[in-house]
Amino acid sequence: MFTRFEEYAASQMLGHADSPPRSHGKLFFAEAWQRQLFGLTLAVAKQGHFDWEDFRQHLIGSIGDWERLDCAAQPPWDYYERFFGALLQVLERQQVVTEGELAWVLADRPLRSHE
Repeated sequence: MFTRFEEYAASQMLGHADSPPRSHGKLFFAEAWQRQLFGLTLAVAKQGHFDWEDFRQHLIGSIGDWERLDCAAQPPWDYYERFFGALLQVLERQQVVTEGELAWVLADRPLRSHE
C-alpha cells in the first residue's frame, strides 16, 4: 500500500523519461531485487536523506548516459540498472554512504547474466 509520499514519488515519474516499467497500469518488477531497490529508494528518500527530485534528475541523467553510448558499447537496456546507478550517485553525493562503503557493498554484488 502506498502512502502519500510513495504515491507522490511514483506519480512524479509518470509520462517522463524516468517512468518506471508498468504492466496493466501497475509498476512492473521482473525480479525481486528490482522491487526491493524501488522500495529502498522510496524509504531512504522519505526519511529525508535526499530529495526525490534530485534523485529523478540523476535517474534521467543515468538513462541519458546509456542512450549516448555507441550501440556496440551499450549493455542491454535495463531500467533498474539505471535506477540503481542513480541511487548510488545520490547516496554518495549526499554523503549517506562513502565511496569506500559503496565499493565494499558492490564487491559482493552478483554480476548480471548479460554483463
